[in-house]
Amino acid sequence: MTRLSVNINKIATLRNSRGGQTPSVLDAAINCEKFGAEGITVHPRPDERHITRQDVYDIKPHITTEFNIEGYPSEDFIKLVTDVKATQATLVPDQPGQLTSDHGWDTIKHHDFLVDVIARLKAEGIRTSIFVDPDVHIIEAAAKIGADRIELYTEPYATMYPEDPDKAIAPFIKAAELARQLHLGINAGHDLSLKNLKFLIDKIPYIDEVSIGHALISDALYLGLKNTIHEYLDCIRP
Repeated sequence: MTRLSVNINKIATLRNSRGGQTPSVLDAAINCEKFGAEGITVHPRPDERHITRQDVYDIKPHITTEFNIEGYPSEDFIKLVTDVKATQATLVPDQPGQLTSDHGWDTIKHHDFLVDVIARLKAEGIRTSIFVDPDVHIIEAAAKIGADRIELYTEPYATMYPEDPDKAIAPFIKAAELARQLHLGINAGHDLSLKNLKFLIDKIPYIDEVSIGHALISDALYLGLKNTIHEYLDCIRP
């Protein structure tokens, strides 16, 4: 069964725009779990423009579901993830100052670097997930570097979905089938929404986890956080 992890970065963006602690990122994490989310995702960036390092330390003792920390695996990131014993580290190839993740790893080119990082994280009992495009060669290499899971970068799917859903999903089905054959877990995220999520899960029902932030928090402005989380859960339940 697919799990829903709520990315609360946008709560931190709103808080940081005014200063202070309103809205509370910690309260958001606690309430997301209370309302049914099965995981909390954060993506602390070097400039701390939304989630801060302190947020990560503050959140961990208060949540009971999975804690997924995304980011570029710098030494600072690795220390943060291992300090709090995150459930999962999702490694993304972002550059400092990058607005949002917009591509996956070249797991062939960065093989040696990723092998080292993954070994260090797994030695601490932390599950590893590699952010990738739906490219079969990249996924084959992800299996060889020791990753536990891949996270499929789904913006291309979301962009094409309104025009041609079947064409949009086709490369992701192929990628997911290969990952499954290689015994890789499968996560998915980026630009998933109430409009396109159910179709994705219907076509790839063995996705382990979806991580959703921007669309979910935006929907919550109109529907409320509790109702929104229930709407997203309805999309991923059989």
